[in-house]
Amino acid sequence: MSRPQLQESGTVVSIISGLAIYFIVWWIVLFAVLPIGVVTQEEKGEVEPGTVASAPSAPRLWMKALLTSVIAGIVVAFLYWVIALSGLTLDDFPFKPPSG
Repeated sequence: MSRPQLQESGTVVSIISGLAIYFIVWWIVLFAVLPIGVVTQEEKGEVEPGTVASAPSAPRLWMKALLTSVIAGIVVAFLYWVIALSGLTLDDFPFKPPSG
């Protein structure tokens, strides 16, 4: 297996590309984390006037943002390892069965 060619800056993934990948992964993970631990106002029995009964009673968005950041960081670190350090290329992954 050959290692990926380095760009002129000396890195396989530039800082800007890495941040863009982190941003995309962060939003995907956020939508997976948002429903964790949700208790609706109806379930809690304390529906605020002017809100829908299915609204969360305590959304804990800061905790979910922190959890999302940690999980996204782990995912991006794994992706960086696969792209830059493991030597794996797209040719190493079968996308379709061999024809014949």
